[in-house]
Amino acid sequence: MLNITFPTSKDIYLEVNGRKLAVVESYKAKSTCESKYIEAFGQDEPVGAIAGKIHHTVELSRVYACEENSSNRVNFYELHNFNLVIVKPDRKIIYSGCEWSGINESASINSSVLENVTLIATKRMEV
Repeated sequence: MLNITFPTSKDIYLEVNGRKLAVVESYKAKSTCESKYIEAFGQDEPVGAIAGKIHHTVELSRVYACEENSSNRVNFYELHNFNLVIVKPDRKIIYSGCEWSGINESASINSSVLENVTLIATKRMEV
């Protein structure tokens, strides 16, 4: 019998120095590359292309501080150089060197949820 586990919000989280700070309900990632054409004099079409810098942007939905950090009160606005970890059944994706670029927050009594967080990452790797 094949045992397949699907990612849950426990499997998408923010960490600093290996310490889990918050869990994330869902994410959307976009990576872009500043590729450029190589032009040659007298040619109607490019003769090639070269890869440029890669940029990673990730949108997180519903970010919750971990229960064990509730007494420490994670200040997401002061969070810098953190990792986003996404655990999949066959691998782990880590976005490192993250900085946030946008936060939308909502709150209820005794609870704070970041509805949407947009972050940029300097590196993406799969392990």
